[in-house]
Amino acid sequence: MDRHLVFLFISFCFLAIGCNQKAKETPVAPETHDLRLMTYNIRNGRGMDDSLSIARTAAVINRVAPEAVAVQELDSMTARSGQTYVLGELAKLTDMQAYFAPAIDFDGGKYGIGMLCRETPVRVKALPLPGREEARALLMVEFKDYVYVCTHLSLTEEDRLSSLEILKQLGGETEKPLFIAGDWNDTPSSPFMQAMGEAFTLLSDTAAHTFPASEPRETIDYIAVLKAWAGKVSSQKTEVVNAPVESDHRPIVVEVSIPNP
Repeated sequence: MDRHLVFLFISFCFLAIGCNQKAKETPVAPETHDLRLMTYNIRNGRGMDDSLSIARTAAVINRVAPEAVAVQELDSMTARSGQTYVLGELAKLTDMQAYFAPAIDFDGGKYGIGMLCRETPVRVKALPLPGREEARALLMVEFKDYVYVCTHLSLTEEDRLSSLEILKQLGGETEKPLFIAGDWNDTPSSPFMQAMGEAFTLLSDTAAHTFPASEPRETIDYIAVLKAWAGKVSSQKTEVVNAPVESDHRPIVVEVSIPNP
């Protein structure tokens, strides 16, 4: 064989081996990543023992270490809370960012819902929801690769059903996985929850009770995903957190795998 051909053949072999080795060393980006979401009606930090302790509430959240927490029953600068921005104090104690959505004027300040999160959102949107006994609010927080919605729904079923129409509209506003969580003031077998199941898939366990915290007998707190994403989001774990004193509700946490953008 011609020496030039031999040289070219050997060079090609080394080049092929090098390319193959480089291909083996190049990591393949994962198709999904895990996410831990939490919802907690904190009763403004007042526990079943009627003691007010934001630090105690923060300790429950820190124990779970979620990426985001939907929080209900929050005071902001009220006399009841000693002119304290409760969600802001929680943010300091959990090393998270805080976003608040007031529902009503109350006791010299505001009362509503909020979101704690580690990642800086790309968009935050607050909307009013129906509530004849008390005005209600919705807080939608959009992140790079998912959307998390916090709600505290009305005690009146007609208002909850009207709220559902608004929740369904949100699903059409994003192409990202949309999760919705909160205190929905309704039990799993109710007409509202049946209607909810047509648009959203529950991720939390309805057999695991959340209220009252000391001896839970009812499930009224939930985390769900928009049904269009149910086949693309896999649930890894769901749990009602053991927190019998810190609020009158026990928090829920779900761990899910979501597609990478």
